[in-house]
Amino acid sequence: MSAPSAPPPSYNQAADYPGKQEGYSTQPGYPQQSGGYPPQEGGYPPPAGGYSQPLTGYPPGYSQPTNYGYGAPVPPAHDPEPIFVGGTFSDKAVRRGFIRKVYLILMAQLLVTFGFAFLFSYVTPVRNWMQTTGAWFYYLGYGVFLVTYFVLVCIPSVRRKSPGNFICLAIFTLALSWMVGTISSFYTTNSVLVAAGITAAVCLAISLFAIQTKIDFTMCSGLLFALVMVLFFFGWSVMIVYFTVGYNYILDCVWGGLAALVFSLFLVYDTQMVVGGKKHELDPEEYIYGALQIYIDIVYLFLIILSLFGKSN
Repeated sequence: MSAPSAPPPSYNQAADYPGKQEGYSTQPGYPQQSGGYPPQEGGYPPPAGGYSQPLTGYPPGYSQPTNYGYGAPVPPAHDPEPIFVGGTFSDKAVRRGFIRKVYLILMAQLLVTFGFAFLFSYVTPVRNWMQTTGAWFYYLGYGVFLVTYFVLVCIPSVRRKSPGNFICLAIFTLALSWMVGTISSFYTTNSVLVAAGITAAVCLAISLFAIQTKIDFTMCSGLLFALVMVLFFFGWSVMIVYFTVGYNYILDCVWGGLAALVFSLFLVYDTQMVVGGKKHELDPEEYIYGALQIYIDIVYLFLIILSLFGKSN
């Protein structure tokens, strides 16, 4: 760094010379004002207590001169990037509050969905109406389900802004619950109850495994995508066989088992994303997204188990 310019002409007496009190030091060969303070070999002695600032450079982040090495430093033009110490998702209190909010929303969604399933399968007039006329509303519910799902997943501003996110999530839950109720009306009530019990036991076991295991499933998104593609094309193959050859129970069981495996892995993945502590985790503001994903995994597992072991009426 180049040497500072000469001191102001007004400092021509030893008593007024700021370097003696404020930390100004003359280096060898430094030009002196005529009649000013005479140079000493090796520079002037430091003041009592030492210099307040180094004379060979500026503090980190300061690019402006510091007034001949003395005085207050000039602050940088921009503050450095803040380091989040508290109030982030790494905070255990914030994490617990986020998990509590996700599972409270999930519990409300599951109560509504399984309420529709039991109502449509247990009440005879409702079941008969759904099997004859109301089944056409299944496709309307499916359309609403797709629209609200893509809105919540693809538009972060919608799922993060209250109360619009809760309204959209409520419409999504009602649409999917209607679809589940329509499917459940074609099965006996005992089959729906058994499938719900098996789903609850499986989801509890998978959730405990996801929380306790040291395996990081949040890094397996590529594997999950590959399994989804296998499931998708295998499902189309089963449909082609069904419309050409006829219903094949073995192919249906294989497809159902593969689908159950895929959505079980998705449940592990989404649970670890919500609970955190792995390489990837959800932002504290994504409680709607976390509840949505776990809810879909559980509902799909229920429908798969119902189709495999349920008794049609």
